[in-house]
Amino acid sequence: MGLTNGLASPPGKKPLFSFGIISDVQYADIPDGHSFLGVPRYYRHSIHVLQRAIQEWNSHQDLNFVINFGDIVDGKCPPGQSLDAVKKVNYEFQKSNRPVYHLIGNHCLYNLPRDKLLPLLKIPGLNGLAYYDFSPSPEYRIVVLDGYDISAIGWPQDHPKTLKALEFLEKKNPNSDKNSPEGLHGLDRRFVMFNGAVGREQLEWLDGTLQDATKLKQKVIVCCHLPFDDVASSQEALLWNYDEVMNIIHQYNCVKACLSGHDHRGGYSIDSHGVHHRSFEASLECPPDTDAYGHIDVYDDRLLLFGADRMQSTEMYFNS
Repeated sequence: MGLTNGLASPPGKKPLFSFGIISDVQYADIPDGHSFLGVPRYYRHSIHVLQRAIQEWNSHQDLNFVINFGDIVDGKCPPGQSLDAVKKVNYEFQKSNRPVYHLIGNHCLYNLPRDKLLPLLKIPGLNGLAYYDFSPSPEYRIVVLDGYDISAIGWPQDHPKTLKALEFLEKKNPNSDKNSPEGLHGLDRRFVMFNGAVGREQLEWLDGTLQDATKLKQKVIVCCHLPFDDVASSQEALLWNYDEVMNIIHQYNCVKACLSGHDHRGGYSIDSHGVHHRSFEASLECPPDTDAYGHIDVYDDRLLLFGADRMQSTEMYFNS
């Protein structure tokens, strides 16, 4: 399927299921620009990456579903165009002939509040939260976490979750611009406003879900816009309480991989407990006529990510 950067499927073995992946499309109808680090960003081209991805996935007979890892529209999208831009990108996703599961990212929330965004993307969840799980085969469960559960963006300004996030940032980040990590060192550089945290109720739900998966002898793939590992990602991109999430995950043997977006460069690591971490390359940073998307074939003992172009293919092996 497409450009797969030299990775080959095991001969004579069919995956349990396969799914498409893409992250950080961040479309906007504005001229090309740069990140705060000076990395070029191609705001109008990114939707063409998505269009080619959908076309490729639709031609893949054995693909079961697609996961979008968040940030479909960029924060620089002119405010009056936000709703139309989200609808435009979502229209492209709706051309998929397989189900599409969405994660929310910070740029999604810069453009639309949760009460408008979640119904538009058909994200399941209660009380405006965007965490959920599903089982694409008896052997596996996909767990989607909401990394902006506690956040200064996306909730109303007087919401308890907003106030809690602002109080947290005031303690952790001395800068007047809370999006700036200036003066913060090491892992403390994650304490910026464009990140967020998983709340207590969601942590308890995660623990219960992993208990249930263990009883059912299911392997688990955890998905979140924000990464949990500073080898697979820059420190500035990490979930505020990634350590709490990983403490729960490491209590169980069922979680085999944590997949994420947000970091844009892409990265891969295996942590001390043998959990694979893969953050995906951003569609936004693809120059014209280049791509960053892929699909993952899932087996009982491995995940094989077949990446197109700038998306690096990755083999993730584990004990079955």
